[in-house]
Amino acid sequence: MNVPQDLKYTKDHEWIKVEDDTVTVGITDFAQGELGDIVYVEVDSLDEALEREEVFGTVEAVKTVSDLFLPVSGEIIEFNESLEDEPEKVNNDPYGEGWMVKIKLSDAGELDDLLSPEEYKEIIGG
Repeated sequence: MNVPQDLKYTKDHEWIKVEDDTVTVGITDFAQGELGDIVYVEVDSLDEALEREEVFGTVEAVKTVSDLFLPVSGEIIEFNESLEDEPEKVNNDPYGEGWMVKIKLSDAGELDDLLSPEEYKEIIGG
């Protein structure tokens, strides 16, 4: 199971990369494996300010549709538009080209509530 050491994680199987006051968010390798072949990613909250734990979009796989929860409060400033034509990037490269959104962080203190790679591995049994 691929759990990069330079990222933070949530119990909802999302990863977070922190760069100054911008965070990049996607779903983990574990999550994409559980979902199966991803056929559609929808983010309809671009340019909206949302609170942590609010739904910012959905990911649709062959068997199911799952909500995407915002791991930290902030404004969604960018959506990975390449996923509109190639949603399979989430399966093939979840930590790289399969990223979903970028958020302008509004409360850096919330980063302390995210899981370390070790804590996330415990949740998924790694």
